[in-house]
Amino acid sequence: MNALIDQFIDYLALERRLSPNTQAAYRADLVKFIRFLERRKLTTVNAVSRQHILDFLMEAKEHRLSLNSISRLFVAIKVFFRYLHQEGLLSRNITDVMESPRLWKVLPETLSLKEVERLLEAPAGDKPQALRDRALLEIAYATGLRVSELCGLTLGDVHFDAGYLRCVGKGQKERVVPFSEKSGRVLKRYLAEARPRLSNDPRTSFVFLTRAGKAFNRKSIWKLFKQYAHKAGIIKPISPHTLRHSFASHLLHNGAPLRIIQEMLGHADIATTQIYTHVDSSRLKAIHEKFHPRA
Repeated sequence: MNALIDQFIDYLALERRLSPNTQAAYRADLVKFIRFLERRKLTTVNAVSRQHILDFLMEAKEHRLSLNSISRLFVAIKVFFRYLHQEGLLSRNITDVMESPRLWKVLPETLSLKEVERLLEAPAGDKPQALRDRALLEIAYATGLRVSELCGLTLGDVHFDAGYLRCVGKGQKERVVPFSEKSGRVLKRYLAEARPRLSNDPRTSFVFLTRAGKAFNRKSIWKLFKQYAHKAGIIKPISPHTLRHSFASHLLHNGAPLRIIQEMLGHADIATTQIYTHVDSSRLKAIHEKFHPRA
């Protein structure tokens, strides 16, 4: 692939007559892309998929590159692939239907899987507060609930046998969201060992209680998230919604259908959920090609 870059740069110099500085910029961007592909054991351009390109651009975003820099990376890849296709060196140009990162909607910060794991493990120990906080973080990531929904969650909303909880979201719309067996175990332990020590008042039905035995408010949960993010060594900006965004992004990345994610998030319009596809219109197209009878 390095030889193809050399050939491409010659094309830019001789046929496109681009300046040496522009040639150098294209080369630097493409070398970064090739190094990324090599780390994934890809040795030919025909083995590159749209998802590889998307992963490369998202990695650049995670490294805090500006939108202008990411857009420049994508332009370099797109021009390179167009050239290879025109020269018959690439069987098809997979970048044709991909949008420029300039068209991306601004997505709030998300956490990587490793960052999520560190965050969930941050509340250490067997004290009631630690058990509560671990359960709260686990349920927030397992279900993608809004902060207000976490605050308002009641004991009657949790159904351990079926593995789901019921919540009332925006517009008083009720929805059902499943949770994992692991998060269920963490929640059960909190309810059995810690919650009775926070409040024995049978009139208190909220799941998550403060040390005073009251329901959480949004500000309290926000402070809790910030505290554990700092403890977990997460330096990027974080809010309670960060786990909700991470929940949706990780589901999509692992192949969950967008409509299912929409239902679990409680979005009235799927257009709101589509923000999590980033520039991944190619993934939607691949699903269409796979499942549509006339694709």
